[in-house]
Amino acid sequence: MQTIRRAFLVAFVLAFPLIAAAQPQPPATEKKPHVTKIHGDTLVDNYFWLREKSNPDVIAHLEAENAYTAAMTADTKPLQDKLYSELLGHVKQTDVNVPYRLGGYYYYSRTEEGKQYPIYARKKGSLDAPEEITLDLNELAKGLKFLALGSYRVSDDGNLLAYSTDNTGYRQYTLYIKDLRTGALLPEKIERVDTVIWAQDNNTIFYVTEDNVTKRSDSFYRHVLGTPSYDLVYRDDDELYDIGAFRTRDKAFIVVQSGSKTTSEARYLPADKPAEALRVLVPRKTDHRYFVDHRGNRFYIRTNDHAKNYRLVTAPDIDPAMKNWKELIPARANVKLDDFDLFKNYMAVSELKGGSQTIRVIDFKATHSTPIAFPEPVYSVFVDNNPEFDSTTLRYRYQSLTTPSSVFDYDMVRHTSTLKKRVDVPNYDASQFASERIYATASDGTKIPLSIVYKKPLVRDGKRPMLL
Repeated sequence: MQTIRRAFLVAFVLAFPLIAAAQPQPPATEKKPHVTKIHGDTLVDNYFWLREKSNPDVIAHLEAENAYTAAMTADTKPLQDKLYSELLGHVKQTDVNVPYRLGGYYYYSRTEEGKQYPIYARKKGSLDAPEEITLDLNELAKGLKFLALGSYRVSDDGNLLAYSTDNTGYRQYTLYIKDLRTGALLPEKIERVDTVIWAQDNNTIFYVTEDNVTKRSDSFYRHVLGTPSYDLVYRDDDELYDIGAFRTRDKAFIVVQSGSKTTSEARYLPADKPAEALRVLVPRKTDHRYFVDHRGNRFYIRTNDHAKNYRLVTAPDIDPAMKNWKELIPARANVKLDDFDLFKNYMAVSELKGGSQTIRVIDFKATHSTPIAFPEPVYSVFVDNNPEFDSTTLRYRYQSLTTPSSVFDYDMVRHTSTLKKRVDVPNYDASQFASERIYATASDGTKIPLSIVYKKPLVRDGKRPMLL
């Protein structure tokens, strides 16, 4: 018996190299040291060359990786197909988003079964009006392997659409201007655009571009349609900062926001005077972050100046220096001011308290606030798209561990929420599940919130499995 056992072991040892050789081997990644020197430190990246997407060696390596993955997972192909079909069964392929009102039109996007990309459309004055397709990504994607939409901005008069698309998969967006009255494209075609903003004259655009190598958004330009000039208005040369741009909800100002991980700075100019120079709102100061919007004749500024959890101040737009700040919402030790959304007569304040997200609405005329009530102990909520400044409706998006993503309109006058749309998840019954918020006590006595979700009924016998 021992002789037989030894013979078997010897045969297995001799055969093992052949078995191993039959297994696909992972492709080796060549090391090509790339040296970067920054702040006195030398960094060596052996795989920096893999970022060169058009390099034949990179393409060959990716194809080898894909082939290796396909070989190693070939036996799971039936399971992959089953999972894909199951996941697809939870997706409603023909669907439409909740329309939002802007400048006399209702804008929305919709999807159709069998089509890969959404269709963007609008209706004038009423949801019963005829549909006008503003942008069909399926048409734009014909002949392309990939397409992604970046910016989508309609001019104040509703006649022109500034949009950007990427067909590389590398987030390199090209900006186009479309005349919505004729469907024709204007001659403008601007590369590597991150953000685009319309001035009030419907003829001037501002846009942010990114660096060709680092992809850092660093330059802010102005362009008058139909002219040959593309004027650099501002460039942030600090490599730790990215810039973005937006127009305040009341459409009064165009704001350029520079930001690093710890510090920010805003510049602004009047939207009705696009030729004016940018002005600094508050000069950057290490570890000071602030974010701005505008209403009436004042800037509203969310700042962490003397406020770890942020506070809200206002300042006159003719001179918003810190010496002129007036506090509106003070800093609080146990409440973080996450964001604020301004309207003509109201302000929605998003806060984090006790581990839960909250939204309360301040009525400027009545000088009081009303919290929005949410039905579950564990949820996620955030203010959605609200482009109209003179509105009494606040749109927000709500979901939980058991409730699919839902869009609500909150009446800021009557303090009522109306469900406008809930994502339809086929083959899912929310009534079979429940969620709870419990707390674990740390060694220092801190209460740590934990969220749990389970299928009913929950038998608390300590025997049910748990995924942590």
